[in-house]
Amino acid sequence: MKLSDSKVEIVRRHNKVVYQDGNSLVKVFNSEKPGSDVFNEALNVARVEETGVRVPGIKEVSQVEDGEWKGSWALATAFIPGTDLATIMKNDPGNNKEYLSEFVDLQIKVQHVKAPALNRQKDKLQRMVRAAKDIDPSARYDLEMRIHGMRPGFMICHGDFNPSNVILPDDGSDPAICDWAHVTAGLPEVDAATTYLLMSIDNRDMAKQYLDVFSKKADIAKQVIMYWVPVVAAAELSRNRKENQDFLRNTINTTTDFE
Repeated sequence: MKLSDSKVEIVRRHNKVVYQDGNSLVKVFNSEKPGSDVFNEALNVARVEETGVRVPGIKEVSQVEDGEWKGSWALATAFIPGTDLATIMKNDPGNNKEYLSEFVDLQIKVQHVKAPALNRQKDKLQRMVRAAKDIDPSARYDLEMRIHGMRPGFMICHGDFNPSNVILPDDGSDPAICDWAHVTAGLPEVDAATTYLLMSIDNRDMAKQYLDVFSKKADIAKQVIMYWVPVVAAAELSRNRKENQDFLRNTINTTTDFE
């Protein structure tokens, strides 16, 4: 893959940089990212797209040919002109209640779509929690037993559904959802627990509002969602990212009874 000199950096994270390059949105990963992970993300996007969910379509997966990223794996998708919901909410806080309602509606809509070809949520959680060696073994055992008792789930669960991954197109068409690296087929309440956890890191009040809205709209008790929060926190901890480790450990150690 060749990156043009006119590319514009959109965001830089711990293991990747995202550019707009003409009509493409390009994720360039660091040298530690294996190609198999990048191809797996592309496969996830293709499988979700086949269900009718609007996503930026895959254009190319290859290694960067030259420049500072030479040899690194890159994933190019279609660029959809628009604004992510997180930016809209930041710039128009007076209407956040309405935006949050629309955000939850979109998440529930996606969670009503079956995608049997995706990796299983239960299998992924088992693998990740088992790898979280920083957790007290007794606590880890309790979390593993929760996963063991999971009922089967076959619905699309984004795994990182937050406002920054929802694009509202400039042309007024339906929202598009990006960043499908963590998608699985599973249970909506576990997906909601992940969204709640990720929101809690940055905005505790917004996370509580989200929990209220999702619970009512999806007709799923808050206790059911909160039951899975320590599990998804342990899964996040297993990624071995230094940021937010204390928060995640706290979440795991806090009582799971929701009042």
